[in-house]
Amino acid sequence: MNKLLTASVKEVSKKIYGGDIRPSDITKAAIKITSITKPLNAYITVTDEIAKKHAENSDLRQKNRSLLGELDGIPIAIKDNFCIKDHRTTCASKMLSNFFPTYDATVYQRLKDAGAILLGKTNLDEFAMGSGTIDSYYGPTKNLWNSNENSWNIAGGSSGGSAVAVISGSCYAAIGSDTGGSTRNPASYCGLVGLKPTYGLVSRYGLIPLVNSMDVPGILARNVDDVVLVLNSIAGQDEFDSTCLQKEYVSIDILDTINISNFRIGIPKEYKEKNLSPEVQECWDTVSQYLCEGGASLSTVSLPHTNYSIMCYTILNRCDVASNLACYDGMQYGYRSDEWSSVYDMYKKTRSEGFGKIVKERILVGNYFLLEENYEEYYVKAMKIRRLISEDFNTVWNSNIDLLLTPTTLTEAPTYNDFISMDNQAQCSIQDYCTQPANMAGIPAVTVPIKLSKNGLPLSLQLMAPSLKEEVLLTVAKWIEQRVQFPKLELKDTCLL
Repeated sequence: MNKLLTASVKEVSKKIYGGDIRPSDITKAAIKITSITKPLNAYITVTDEIAKKHAENSDLRQKNRSLLGELDGIPIAIKDNFCIKDHRTTCASKMLSNFFPTYDATVYQRLKDAGAILLGKTNLDEFAMGSGTIDSYYGPTKNLWNSNENSWNIAGGSSGGSAVAVISGSCYAAIGSDTGGSTRNPASYCGLVGLKPTYGLVSRYGLIPLVNSMDVPGILARNVDDVVLVLNSIAGQDEFDSTCLQKEYVSIDILDTINISNFRIGIPKEYKEKNLSPEVQECWDTVSQYLCEGGASLSTVSLPHTNYSIMCYTILNRCDVASNLACYDGMQYGYRSDEWSSVYDMYKKTRSEGFGKIVKERILVGNYFLLEENYEEYYVKAMKIRRLISEDFNTVWNSNIDLLLTPTTLTEAPTYNDFISMDNQAQCSIQDYCTQPANMAGIPAVTVPIKLSKNGLPLSLQLMAPSLKEEVLLTVAKWIEQRVQFPKLELKDTCLL
């Protein structure tokens, strides 16, 4: 069963359709994995009872030959900032430690309608503010590639719990959120494929917001085909989300035999950042050579405002944080301080006790940027720079470039001790340097694992494409995946199994 738990969705679905295995058997095995891998802290809540119930329903559909599709009977996980009706949704914060939504996020509703089985809600940095999944009220998440007690590596963030849930074998795909790289970053560190779709292609309804104009539900899976299956299930118009594109989604189907000879791929010179590790640079050079050998044409391009992206994002992020988190005041839902002498005192103590250090810092800074005397100097200028960053990408696309190839992260996954030696903002500036510009421009991007470092940790690269060009993006990603043959982490090889 361990081998089956690390198989692809397509492989498992074929066995379900053929009657070789029941969804309930797969679900029981996946639940067992969540228990065995509990030290990794991938999940905040394991929804084993609902998983068993949905698996039984899938068994019945299997028996009646009425399965709903390739995701029917497949265990999945969802980041704990997506609302699920009557199930605790915490955002990894004390503030929402007892919040039970009254509705389902559209992403989850569509996966449920496709027959997917929810294994649980995964860990994240509090309110998705971080690049390591270490700033969670429920503790940090460890990377399965190295979870040694004394010197373990981070899983990346803020969707690190979703990444570890997939790589540990407890689910076949997971939903994360991506505001500055929070799906691609952990996918890179954990050796997974991580997709950030075009902004508005997938509904944000039920996703507790961080930065409204950049948040995108992301997908983490073991291969490109599995990402495509999930994307086809969750993408498309949604009347509950005004930011969702009012355009009919056409399902993607990528063949196994791929010709890349007509693709023109750009290499942005600004992404050769000073902190880029020699091993990641080697991956970049090697895959570039593979693409040339495959017939694609490569050329150096420029995105001149890249270096301003992180600072611009820092300002816009804090401003949205200050606005979005103002509703957590102890009045309607969420945590409320027990001891207070006035409404003002209750409000003050609730926010002081309910939020962690990183969240409080970002709220304070965001309110500073939004002061009347600072608004033009910070927020308005940041919005102008954001437009310039988006125009940089448009200039590249207009020069007949189909895709961009860059690193995803500048290094392999840092150790926990190295990561906490710097403050949160400094780490985000380093870890999200290559991923964040795609969020500023609203374009799709995907990370693909390439090889293992000399330390045995995954190294990955990123592809970016024009808006709504997911099919082109994922086609080339699959070609790279086929060419590099990234080694699969077998459960028997880990120290936990």
